[in-house]
Amino acid sequence: MPFNFVTEKVDVHVAGRVATVKMNRPEALNALDKDMIKGLVSRLKEISVSDEIDIVVLTGTEKAFSAGGDIKAMLSLKDEYEFLSIMDCINELIITLHSLSKITISAISGPAVGLGFSIALATDYIIADRNAKFAMNFIGIGLIPDGGAHFFLAKSIGERKAKQLIWEGNTFSAEEALEKGLVHEVADDMDSSLKERIAFYLQKPIQAMIKTKKIYAEVNRPHLLKVLELEKYAQRKMRETEDHQEGIRAFTEKRKPRFVGR
Repeated sequence: MPFNFVTEKVDVHVAGRVATVKMNRPEALNALDKDMIKGLVSRLKEISVSDEIDIVVLTGTEKAFSAGGDIKAMLSLKDEYEFLSIMDCINELIITLHSLSKITISAISGPAVGLGFSIALATDYIIADRNAKFAMNFIGIGLIPDGGAHFFLAKSIGERKAKQLIWEGNTFSAEEALEKGLVHEVADDMDSSLKERIAFYLQKPIQAMIKTKKIYAEVNRPHLLKVLELEKYAQRKMRETEDHQEGIRAFTEKRKPRFVGR
């Protein structure tokens, strides 16, 4: 299949009615830079127009689903325009994934944190390996969640619990994510669990399932778009704060940040 934006950081494999989209930056634990984000958007849009594909599996490499946004890449940004351009790419990815006319499954091994966690939450079904780790950890560097996390967390666990999870920024296990209602299944054997879930869907009248998904997606689209836009401009403001600068210094110096509330 031809792609508008080609990058080695995203792999696609099609087998029958199933497309597997793999984030492929193992050396960076699949941290999401602009090329990877654009590659994901391009591949998903290509898949969206295929009548032969009904299920999309989103996955990472062996050691990680995604460590979130690439902080090193963010530090190298030259101006506000570049930052807003990346936020636009993130928002396009989330809208594309959320409204994709396929059943989407996240298969998570290793960390799924920050933006990586947001992307997983945008899919229809999440399977977590027992070694998976989750965190909405933007707070640690003085930022807010993006990638629609405010929308998806409120939908999954309610606004009150979502606020606490965001503010705490804790890391939690696959079992804890299941207890919180943030994943659907914890797998002892990811391959077996994934095959079982795919087989379950493929024996269903899947176009009826997809139609239900599309109805919910269309109803929720204005709300999601609003949240994404609010996150974009709030994140820009957060990047100007003293606490964000301190959070970045602490991250690079591998120490605990000393926030001042400014």
